[in-house]
Amino acid sequence: MTTDLPGQTAAAAPYGRAAPGGDGRRRQRRRVIALLLLAAAALDLTRCGLVLVTVRQAGNAAGLVSAGLAAAAVSLWTARACQHGARWSGWAAVLIGAASAPQAAVSGFHAAYTIPDTATAALGVLVAVGVLATVGRASQPAPSQGAP
Repeated sequence: MTTDLPGQTAAAAPYGRAAPGGDGRRRQRRRVIALLLLAAAALDLTRCGLVLVTVRQAGNAAGLVSAGLAAAAVSLWTARACQHGARWSGWAAVLIGAASAPQAAVSGFHAAYTIPDTATAALGVLVAVGVLATVGRASQPAPSQGAP
C-alpha cells in the first residue's frame, strides 16, 4: 500500500479488519496540504504579477518571473500528487515549505512586496509544520475496545 506523507504506513487493525476512519483522515490531511500548496502557487503567481508591474528592466523581470512561474508549477504539481497519494509528495511539500521563507526574503520585503512576501513566508511555515505534524500518525493503531 502506498503512503501519502513521509513516514506513514497503513494502520493495522486487530483481526484483519480495516481501521475506522484511517483512510478518511489521510484524505483530509492530503486535501489540506494540497490546498496549502495551491495557496503557495497563487502567491507565487501574485508576486510574478507584481514584478511585471513594478520592475522597469526587462532582464531582471524575466528572471524573477521565470523563477516565480517555476515555483508555482512545482507547487501545483506537488499538490496534485499529494491528492493522489504519491509517496514523494510529502517530502516535496516539506521542501517547498522550507524554501518559501528564504524565497520571500530574497526580494527584501519592499513596499509593493510586503504583503505577498509575508504571506509566502507564513504559508511556507504552515506547509512544513503541517506535513511534519502528520508524519507517523497512521502507523499508530487505535486502541481496541475489549479485544485481548
